[in-house]
Amino acid sequence: MQPTTHLAISTRLCGTPRALREGSAEVELTASEEMRADARGLVHGGFLFGLADYAAMLAINAPNVVLGSAETRFLAPVVVGESLLATARVTSTDGKKHQVEVHVSRGLDRVFEGNFVCFVPSRHVLEPRGNP
Repeated sequence: MQPTTHLAISTRLCGTPRALREGSAEVELTASEEMRADARGLVHGGFLFGLADYAAMLAINAPNVVLGSAETRFLAPVVVGESLLATARVTSTDGKKHQVEVHVSRGLDRVFEGNFVCFVPSRHVLEPRGNP
């Protein structure tokens, strides 16, 4: 299966798809120097969120999928150089609304988890609306 969404995303910042199946995705990311938040090498949590969000989008894999909301938890710190794997699974679908569960792990240790609410609109969110 090939990605049909977020085709221009930076894999350097958001990860590289490793597995893509109907309703699920796995995305891998190695934390880089540009993700560093301090002198000790702590990676800013926004990059973990970006990885998880990208995995959620790929689990749905619709061209116009967008994030509506997310409930997340950061479970452990990540430092520059560590490899991460985000695993996303669609848990329910109700029309255009999709619930996606995402876990990010560093080896056997889970570092992030979240439930993402995503929507698949009929057109791109930046496409101008027609006259009523």
